[in-house]
Amino acid sequence: MTFARLDHISDLDTLPRMPAWVTSTRAETLEDVAFLLGATLNHLHLVLGHTEVPHALLRDRLALRAAEACVAFSGRPERAAELRDAVHLLRPGDLPGPAGETYLSWRRAVERPVSIRVLSWAIGGLGTGQIADWLDAGQGAPVARAARVLETVLTDRSRAETSALILADAALAQALGWETLLPLMVIGLKRADLRKRRDDLRVACYRAVTASAMEVVSVAVDLSRRAAHLNTVAPKLRAKGAGKAVEMFLTHDAVAPSSLPLPDRAARRLCDRLVDLGAIRELTGRDTFRLYGV
Repeated sequence: MTFARLDHISDLDTLPRMPAWVTSTRAETLEDVAFLLGATLNHLHLVLGHTEVPHALLRDRLALRAAEACVAFSGRPERAAELRDAVHLLRPGDLPGPAGETYLSWRRAVERPVSIRVLSWAIGGLGTGQIADWLDAGQGAPVARAARVLETVLTDRSRAETSALILADAALAQALGWETLLPLMVIGLKRADLRKRRDDLRVACYRAVTASAMEVVSVAVDLSRRAAHLNTVAPKLRAKGAGKAVEMFLTHDAVAPSSLPLPDRAARRLCDRLVDLGAIRELTGRDTFRLYGV
């Protein structure tokens, strides 16, 4: 993403918390909703400008959150644990299933800088021309523009909720001048909101981005602290390939030991060592086919 980098700041305690007057205020009027939206987006932008924030890890974690929201919109039962399994435990030739494909779409969407080509690759089955036409439908301020893109896609393809939400968040990122997509619209919207149109949808998007920006700030601060601890303990690791393994944990929501650049037994020992050091967590609660993350 493109932010005003605060490279001179290295103390995690300087990562700003969302002001209480933002988190505790209940917006009743459209003016209040718009004011809080601007305040939360500005605060989010400041937080993301800190070099301590592990951006790739944050985006990958939010991709899971976005996929979980989309799956819930479609009425499917899968939640975060099942989505992780659907993608990370795939074997060559396996298909991820509808829920897993939704997760993969969001992961692809946040992985690289926003472009029509990347969006076409992320969504799949949609040509670059169609995507460009939908993105061009957005006009006005950032969230209003994203809401218009969302409405246009859903009007053309009423059951393409995931594609519509990815494109809406892409439009928002472009309007805010961010290089990469950060799921915001999708995290804050409710299923009923997707049936709204025009001003009702726009106001719902204002409220959604306000709520999701608060959530993202909290996640960014938490991941920054966890990533800092992992970087602190990394020099204690002696296994060959440990440095690359640490980098994988710092950029991915979940990592299977088999995907680490070490022999299987060494990879499992490394994961156990990092768990003992409090640097990563086992995410599944299983004895086998485990996944680990910061």
